[in-house]
Amino acid sequence: MEFGKLLSCKTEGNRVLLHFEKADGRLEVITDKILNVFSGVVSQEHRSKAIEGEKANGASFTVTPAIGEGKGEACVTISTQSVTAKVFDEFKVDFYAADGRVLCRDYRKERRRAAGLSDEMKALKASEGHQVEEEDGSEGIQVIKRMEGDESFYGLGDKTGFLDKRGYEYVMWNTDDPAPQMDNFKSLYKSIPFFITLRKDAVFGLFFDNPYRSCFDMGKESDDYYWYGVSDGNLDYYLIAGDNMAEVLGNYTYLTGTAPLPQKWTLGYQQSRWSYMTEEEIRSVAKKMRECGIPCDAIHLDIDYMDGYRVFTWNKDRYDSPEKMMEDLAKDGFKIVTIIDPGVKLDEGYSVYDEGVEKGYFATTPEGEIYVNAVWPGDAVYPDFGRPAVREWWGKNQRFLLDKGVRGVWNDMNEPASFRGELPANVVFTDEDEKADHARMHNLYGHNMAKATYEGLKKQDGRRPFVITRACYAGTQKYSTAWTGDNHSIWAHLQMVIPQLCNLGMSGMPFVGTDVGGFGSDCTKELMCRWVEAAAFSPLFRNHSAVGTRYQEPWQFDEETLDIYRKAVKLRYRLIPYLYDLFFEGETTGLPIMRPLVLHYEKDATVRNLNGEFLVGENLLAAPVVNPGERVKTVYLPEGEWYDYRTKEKVEGGRFLVKDAPLDTCPLYVKAGTVLPVWPEMNYTDEKDTDSELLLEVFPGSGSFDHYQDDGETFAYRDGAFNRYRCELTQDGRLTVTCVHGGYEKKYRKVRVLCLGKEAEGAFEEGKCEIRL
Repeated sequence: MEFGKLLSCKTEGNRVLLHFEKADGRLEVITDKILNVFSGVVSQEHRSKAIEGEKANGASFTVTPAIGEGKGEACVTISTQSVTAKVFDEFKVDFYAADGRVLCRDYRKERRRAAGLSDEMKALKASEGHQVEEEDGSEGIQVIKRMEGDESFYGLGDKTGFLDKRGYEYVMWNTDDPAPQMDNFKSLYKSIPFFITLRKDAVFGLFFDNPYRSCFDMGKESDDYYWYGVSDGNLDYYLIAGDNMAEVLGNYTYLTGTAPLPQKWTLGYQQSRWSYMTEEEIRSVAKKMRECGIPCDAIHLDIDYMDGYRVFTWNKDRYDSPEKMMEDLAKDGFKIVTIIDPGVKLDEGYSVYDEGVEKGYFATTPEGEIYVNAVWPGDAVYPDFGRPAVREWWGKNQRFLLDKGVRGVWNDMNEPASFRGELPANVVFTDEDEKADHARMHNLYGHNMAKATYEGLKKQDGRRPFVITRACYAGTQKYSTAWTGDNHSIWAHLQMVIPQLCNLGMSGMPFVGTDVGGFGSDCTKELMCRWVEAAAFSPLFRNHSAVGTRYQEPWQFDEETLDIYRKAVKLRYRLIPYLYDLFFEGETTGLPIMRPLVLHYEKDATVRNLNGEFLVGENLLAAPVVNPGERVKTVYLPEGEWYDYRTKEKVEGGRFLVKDAPLDTCPLYVKAGTVLPVWPEMNYTDEKDTDSELLLEVFPGSGSFDHYQDDGETFAYRDGAFNRYRCELTQDGRLTVTCVHGGYEKKYRKVRVLCLGKEAEGAFEEGKCEIRL
């Protein structure tokens, strides 16, 4: 896209309107630390799906134009208290911190493109079965930023590979590819066009809010620059500043939204399989879970519970009474989560199809015919989720599941997947109030489906909706949790768990997980043991496997594996109060639950690309073994004092150490001064009363922590119906727990403390409890 020379500028509200020779653009001041660069190609306004509501907060700024003065290149300088943007000819924009430090600058030279293959060479390469890469679709609009020298890049959603994305190239195009995903995969199920750049002297984020197919080259093509290119749509990106990585992420989620607090049971262990085929099998799995002492809160039903894979139906031959089954399971603490795909079976007489046809709710060909492809039920049609009326209709259909007792909805195949080739780019969809095509709506399809599901469940059930999605876009975290899709039972995919989930968290999606044990291929017992030890700390904790592969329920292996599995799941349940606190905090701050060490130790060069360990919150460090045969783990502890969670040994940080890690152990460390809320043993999240006594594990040192208490289910907490307890620990061993907000009717009566093998307790008096350790 060409702009030419900068001719003039004027200010309207929070916008600086920029007139160039060949096109117009503008720079918008959203907040003191968020600036938007925009030029309308397909629309003159943003039409964002990621950003909802007005975000500009009236931040003050100054504009200093230097145009037509005969002193060289034209320049407009826009400055807030925190950030300065300098706009030049060709709409080149450089950003600086308030003290003059460079954040990012546009690259002024031409890209050094690699020579493409001739058609003859492409054919020759394909003849042996090699994949011939498609065009990246980046020629419409390009933003090329200069590499300042020591950049590391984080985020970009669920891309494969390692934590630091420097040197790699990715394509934002939601893709259903069940092949074993490796470092060289450019696209997966999710498109989140946001990343954080970290340098020694600067940190910032860039969010490119354009849903068309796009390319992100993070220095693969050249060490001199990194670039973004998109095939169509608007030039629309945000510079997001902050004093540190956590603040940048908080500012990004200010724009795109934070994940709402989930129901507490959703943090428990969840068991799945493609497929548990009958009611008898479901009951048997639940019974075996309790017999084996594996805590579990949910069982997932894959596509075979439906009648001929028709969404919002139930197979009566396999299930005598799903309502009775769910009622019985609920008495023993189990919830049922059901899969739903977007593809609606083309079947006259099937009510969902008939109503969608009658009301014109399905995507069409350019000629106006309903577009037909194929998924599980065979010939299928695709709801046009970009239309508000279609989302409302889809949301109302959730009533079928709720009436039977379903407690969560798992959205799959929503890239959208299709068995007869990808949907053509010109299939007609809707973007709210105007016609659009598949090229524009593809990456938004899963997002809009998640929104429809979430809003339907919220309206009809009232409780916090539990929605899982495979495909998403930026901002989907407001509506859904996510899993990383069809992984495999291979060690490479266990190794990928840590950087993949951490980067999803750094992309604004905190409630995420992988299929524990792997979905495709066959899991070995050693791989299963190591996977569950790592996944016990992931926000979404679900074991799932594919038809035709080895069953992965923990008792399917041997007694040793069962014991190790039980130990890991019990540790997860012990830590649920801590995880719940992190979710409560995250709804305000945007911080994830599972965090790379670099998020809190960005000045420590050792953790820039540390892929074998992670933080849970700020105070817990997990270093799982992710290689076969290893029984020791090299662990890096950041600066400060730490405690081995199991042995209670005190360890000085700022160094590597070698830790014994037998098959039943994931090295786990706690920062000195930590107050860790925990639970007693239980089989499911609401088995026992946890509202009378606050159980705390304390690790000596100085620190503070906020613990939250609410009903764990409804949205009443948003109206103040929660209790917040400030836990303050001093270096000399005094612990004070103070109720600083008391809006929930149930309150703790006493506090019991476990500290390095010693116990102490105290009672609340006038909202405060003091204990000497």
